[in-house]
Amino acid sequence: MGWAIQKAWGRTKAVLRRDSASTSVATIHPVSTRETPLRDQVCLIAGTTGIAAATAELAGTAGARVVVSGRSAEHGDDLCKTLRAKGIAAMFVAVDLREDTAGDRLVQACVAAHGRIDMAFHVAGISGRKFGDGPAHECSPEGWDAVMDINARGLFLLSGAVIRQMLKQPLSPSGLRGSILNMASVLAWSPSPGSFATHAYAASKAAIIGFSRAMAAHYAPERIRVNVIAPALVRTPMSQRAQQDARILHLMKTKQPLVGDLLSAEQVARAAWFLLGDDASGITGDVLTVDGGWCVSEGQHA
Repeated sequence: MGWAIQKAWGRTKAVLRRDSASTSVATIHPVSTRETPLRDQVCLIAGTTGIAAATAELAGTAGARVVVSGRSAEHGDDLCKTLRAKGIAAMFVAVDLREDTAGDRLVQACVAAHGRIDMAFHVAGISGRKFGDGPAHECSPEGWDAVMDINARGLFLLSGAVIRQMLKQPLSPSGLRGSILNMASVLAWSPSPGSFATHAYAASKAAIIGFSRAMAAHYAPERIRVNVIAPALVRTPMSQRAQQDARILHLMKTKQPLVGDLLSAEQVARAAWFLLGDDASGITGDVLTVDGGWCVSEGQHA
């Protein structure tokens, strides 16, 4: 599968893809307007909806050059239109990160446009219930493979491509070569058997934590940071099933008591932006939980 770039700065020769699909991007209040070394840094985000879209807006508002990617040209085009309407320049690259060379092609497109990658946030993933994920005795081999293929393998391939690029880069003014942030989930270590018994999904997110911490240890001497963000239940397109389940909504009142509901994509994006940026320049190998109290609350099982 090839890739397509949505032109934003006039420096990229590519095919422009347009459509009428819509992607919901929440209104985000501007981040601090103080001068910051993040201005003009390059932020690559794998994902085009939900937390990825909210983080792209935060990054662009802070002055970063934003590149977003995903399998859906429709979602990518719509997100770039939304960002441009808010005065943010953005570029979209259509790739399927399950393909062996897709991560390298995405990185090459980003570097061709901007010369380097300062921050990379891998958000893209799936909940595999419709593919056959479930409790171990019900989870099908096809369900397991589908979830691992997208959530873990795709992240592995892109991480390797980004690392290879960052190792070539000179140090930034902050003394780093780059920052990588990967998306896990509280379900990796804090299961909810009554409502979220998708064991392949939990395993894929636990794999991301182990892989990311191993990278953090290995590449710290090269001045590359690698961290993980682990949300609980967030209001995004991927959580549509939960958003329509009255029992789960009732559970969230006490399982996520800080909000009494699902978390917003912006709440997770703000934490992600902190870990990606230079304010977290001394942090690597960390797993930041953004869960509204999930991990310290029993919740009421209906």
